[in-house]
Amino acid sequence: MKEKALAIFVILCIALSGCTGPGPEQKADDSQATEEGIKQLVEGNNQFALELYSKFNEGESGNIFFSPWSMSFALGMTYEGAKGQTAEEMRSVLHFPEDDTVRRSSFAAVYNLVNWGNRHYTLRTANALWGQEEYPFLEEYTDITLRYYVGKLTNLNFVNTEESRQAINNWVEEQTNSKIKDLVPPEAITPLTRLVLTNAIYFKGTWLQQFDPAETQAEEFRVEPGKTVDAEMMRLVGEDTEFGYAETKELQVLEMPYEGEELSMLILLPKEDSLEELGQSLDAEKLSELREMLMQKEVDIYLPKFRFETKYMMSKTLRGMGMPTAFELGQADFSGMNGGVENLAISDVIHQAFVEVNEEGTEAAAATAVVIVGESAPMQRKIFRADHPFIFIIQERTTGSILFLGRMTDPTIG
Repeated sequence: MKEKALAIFVILCIALSGCTGPGPEQKADDSQATEEGIKQLVEGNNQFALELYSKFNEGESGNIFFSPWSMSFALGMTYEGAKGQTAEEMRSVLHFPEDDTVRRSSFAAVYNLVNWGNRHYTLRTANALWGQEEYPFLEEYTDITLRYYVGKLTNLNFVNTEESRQAINNWVEEQTNSKIKDLVPPEAITPLTRLVLTNAIYFKGTWLQQFDPAETQAEEFRVEPGKTVDAEMMRLVGEDTEFGYAETKELQVLEMPYEGEELSMLILLPKEDSLEELGQSLDAEKLSELREMLMQKEVDIYLPKFRFETKYMMSKTLRGMGMPTAFELGQADFSGMNGGVENLAISDVIHQAFVEVNEEGTEAAAATAVVIVGESAPMQRKIFRADHPFIFIIQERTTGSILFLGRMTDPTIG
């Protein structure tokens, strides 16, 4: 039988907007979810997040921003159709729970938590599958993606490549209030495409303690030793408020909650120009230790405003992390999707993101890795001056799940 390729695209779309946009139509089946299972899924996702950041840290210059949670969700739907070595490699790289019930029900529980949580902020996610019309996808596969991921299958004719591409991109624009446009490039869809999996995640949060725009001033931001740029530095100083704060010999850690206090941004600020070392040493265990070290302190905060977009073609990165088989036509096994009637493989994974941080709130990613060692003068106000590169994370505080993860090296680059 002639081999044909399955193009699977993992699409992340993030936007900051006042429009609420479309919401999810149904809940996922989390009836068998347990606290321990959710914890297992979240810890695995966080480990994947930090390992992926390490890869980006090695190969990317400048600002970094992505949603490991969204990638895991979309690749989770893909994994449901994987078998044999393909599945083993994906599970190892993505740190998925091996037990089907634990994995599926935990994904469902987190999906429901995101879409039906506190309404003090806007946080939603949506999944969609786009399949070649009349293609023999297994009913078992499409039932699983619908039941646990709320990923509804829509039929397209990929022979009409441009029409199919526009249908997918229009869905992305609708989910993100037109902030992400032309996400899937023309060359990504071909007549050999059999399936496209998409995930969109949207977040808008208002700081629990907002910055006063009148206090924002132009200040120097040190992008690297001996080089500075003028950045708009927000200030929150002298206020009778406390924030989660931790400090070690190497870095400062700050937690800034959003209204509702279910989500927060963690900022990891090296004391010296050692962001590279921090990125290499950060792992899930260290991040957990830093979270546990946070204590409520009065802090004077200086934080730059920033807004930028990123786009990643992920196939090379994921291959390098240990799941090459999924991309090899003739070796990949996605027979769980079609019963083996045709060889399928991933042709590419596309990831795109947008982030904005300002006085009112944020649409952002934050990664926090902080180890706090003894402090003196506990009543003394701390100064957190983020005037040089830092890592930032947006997390769901109850589970500790990393929703977004980023690196800010130059706030003047859009």
